[in-house]
Amino acid sequence: MSTAVSPLSFKEVLKIGGMRRLWMAQVVSVFGDFLAIFAIFSLISFRMKGNASEVSGVLIAYLLPFTFVSPVAGVFVDRWNVKRTMIASDLIRAVLVGFLVLATNVWHIYGILFVLSTVSSFFMPAQSVAIRTMVPREGLLSANALIQQAFYALQIISPAIAAAIVSAAGPGICFWVDSASFVASALFLSGIVVKRDTAPQLKNLGSIVHEMNAGVKFILTHASISVVVLSITAGMFAVRCFGALVAVFVRDVLAAGNGLFGILSSLVGVGMIIGSQFTRRLAMTRSKAHMVIGGLVGMGVGISIVAAVPWVPFAIAGMLIMGLFAAFIVIPSQALMQEETPPELLGRVGGSMMSVMMASQIAALCLAGPVAQIMGIRNLYFASAAFLALIAVAGHYRLGRNVAIQRAAVNA
Repeated sequence: MSTAVSPLSFKEVLKIGGMRRLWMAQVVSVFGDFLAIFAIFSLISFRMKGNASEVSGVLIAYLLPFTFVSPVAGVFVDRWNVKRTMIASDLIRAVLVGFLVLATNVWHIYGILFVLSTVSSFFMPAQSVAIRTMVPREGLLSANALIQQAFYALQIISPAIAAAIVSAAGPGICFWVDSASFVASALFLSGIVVKRDTAPQLKNLGSIVHEMNAGVKFILTHASISVVVLSITAGMFAVRCFGALVAVFVRDVLAAGNGLFGILSSLVGVGMIIGSQFTRRLAMTRSKAHMVIGGLVGMGVGISIVAAVPWVPFAIAGMLIMGLFAAFIVIPSQALMQEETPPELLGRVGGSMMSVMMASQIAALCLAGPVAQIMGIRNLYFASAAFLALIAVAGHYRLGRNVAIQRAAVNA
């Protein structure tokens, strides 16, 4: 299936002033976030002498609000001024991160992270709306690829920088840098222009529930959107199951140490960056929904390679393949959601997508360890690959059935 207009290149998208500022805001704030995350793990592990459960609790405290707050946040994002929402979110988070310097136990950290991600639940759907408003349809794929590239590139380089800063000056300086990064992000965003029709304000709690249901109904009744939401949820679940046990897999199956663990952990990000380079070209001949389904299959292949042959070269290849095909899930999913969702529903649909993505990751964090103890890590990995294949088959059937219905309607 070919598209009528060729997708814009990265360079062409960055020529759009508002998108360029949004991208720069993303770069500085994500860099600060990764510094802060490393500092938090360092603080809990070495200064507070936290155990494994307390360390893993950091992720749960951060992910939980996205699961429950994002759908509600999406309702308000569809009515609030998007630019002001993002700037306010950045400034509030700048203050909240500063409180991490004063944290003296893990519960202080959990509480701050919980509130921090609650505020972030408003920023992310607002950012998606802003991208859709400022970037033409043919540039959405490249715009989302740029956002993801920045995220994963910084994920690769930030740990080394954070380690040097923590060793030299302690974790507190990382928190101050993160706080400053949010202020810098707000300054970048102050120069963008987001033109969007305003919607009437909500009257009561019942209207909030009604508006949330409207977003969910759109997802369930739109074939392509429902497929990509299901696919990205399954993909995030599998990746988190895999990632939660990589350290144990390296230790017990590959009989290696921290060095290999660090390399393998970075390779998914490297694969994502490589994969994002190909999404625009592939979109010229394939629909975004089918790209997502292909991404599920490819991720399953990568996981199977790692599990089938417990040898370092195969682990390296499998991790790269996983990351490469993860790009075919995440980037087209975001672009398709922005293209197909009516403007008045973008916040709600984006918030609901974020909610199920985060819920799947929490479920994976809770289930991966106990299930692996029962069936073994390699068998869990094989099960994850089979799960992705099953979702891909279901998604392919759903898309094919929708095409058949549309053809029947035309012939009638």
